Amino acid sequence: MENAGAPQKQLFDARAALLLAALLGGNIALATGPWLVRLADTGPVSAGFWRLFLALPFLVLFARMSGQRLGGMPRKTMVLVALGATAFALDLASWHIGIGLTRLGNATLFGNAGSIILLFSGFVMARMLPRGFEWLAIVCALTGAAILLGRSLEISTSTFLGDLFCLAAGLLYAIYLITLQGERARFGSWSLLVWVSVFACPVLLALALALGEPVWPTDWTPILILFVSSQLIGQGLLVYSLGHFPPLIIGLALLTQPAVAALIGYSVFSEVLTPLDLLGMVLVGSALVVARAAQTSSPQRELGSQAQASEQSK
Repeated sequence: MENAGAPQKQLFDARAALLLAALLGGNIALATGPWLVRLADTGPVSAGFWRLFLALPFLVLFARMSGQRLGGMPRKTMVLVALGATAFALDLASWHIGIGLTRLGNATLFGNAGSIILLFSGFVMARMLPRGFEWLAIVCALTGAAILLGRSLEISTSTFLGDLFCLAAGLLYAIYLITLQGERARFGSWSLLVWVSVFACPVLLALALALGEPVWPTDWTPILILFVSSQLIGQGLLVYSLGHFPPLIIGLALLTQPAVAALIGYSVFSEVLTPLDLLGMVLVGSALVVARAAQTSSPQRELGSQAQASEQSK
């Protein structure tokens, strides 16, 4: 009996290891995004446009392979998609602008602050106060953000402004998730992301042109790697793995993003982090983990499930 059960146990362990590797690999792929945005010789908003536009045919293919329908959405859904896509386009534009101004570690942490904002919004919507570790997440988030913002202001006003752009991106991303939370469960993540990209691309292109950015790259390499690593590999691996892990594990895995981004910032752009910077990052990272873990309990359960299905878009 023991010998008969051994292959099953080995198969399960191998599958679990594969899922964990996909979860970590997806986060690492996304962590390279800010580096590639800086390397692109287009403007930062233009890089966001190409990131979505080039991935669009592949998103259609993924939706088809998953059996998710692309047509037949009611008018109300299309209006919500248009509103959510606008928030997503502004999120991506704000984040990409912030990446060029602040440190990569800060940009990645603040850009992923949507989970914490969802935690706050859940309490507001439910008209109830936080409990237990939820208070800890709030204290850690506010304290860590204050430390990182203060340190950025010591470096330069431009770096501080970059942090604010990335924080605004986190807020806009939370708005995007809240706007489409019901529709995502009805139509599927890939199908909805196709339509979000269809509506978001013109917004990003118009914004890039309004800002006077160069849109057509002279070197396509960073742009191509950006869309492949962020929109295809990062999203694909996370869509494959997210449903198999509890929010706490997802939150812990998410911390690989600022860690990898900070390492790239140090090795490529000589962005040195002081002990105070590290303390701020640890506090904000802890808040992200607690916010993810809190998604299993009311009033965060529904928003939490949507965040798990959607956070890969960053």
